[in-house]
Amino acid sequence: MIVALGADLVEIARVERLFARHGERALRRLFHEEEAAYALARQNPFPSLAARLAAKEAFQKCWPEGLAWRDVWVGMEGKKPVLRFAPSLGRRLEEAGLLAHLTLSHERAYALAVVVLVKGRGEG
Repeated sequence: MIVALGADLVEIARVERLFARHGERALRRLFHEEEAAYALARQNPFPSLAARLAAKEAFQKCWPEGLAWRDVWVGMEGKKPVLRFAPSLGRRLEEAGLLAHLTLSHERAYALAVVVLVKGRGEG
C-alpha cells in the first residue's frame, strides 16, 4: 500500500553554482561518501549530484520529520539507484514496515527524483 509519494526537480546549473561558491565544503555537508564517490567518477558530476539532492528532497516530502542531508542518500545496486538511510532512520522505517522506492532521471537542465513510500513488501 502506498503511504506517501514525493518528487523533486533540481536545476543542474544551481548545483554547479553551489559548488563554484562552496566547493569541497558543500560536497562534505550535503552528500554521503558513497554519493560523492559515484558522482565524482563521472566526467560531469553535476547531473548525478543534482539527482541525489532531488532524491533527498523527495524522500523528505514523504517523511513527517525533518532530516539532516546525510540521513538519507542514494546508493547503487548494480544500475539501480536505491535509498540508503542512517541507522536510526533505517530502524524506524523497518519498525513501521515501510520501504522506499526511488527513480532518478536527468536531462540537459534538470534532475528529477521520485520516491514512493510503501507499507509492506511493496513488490509487484
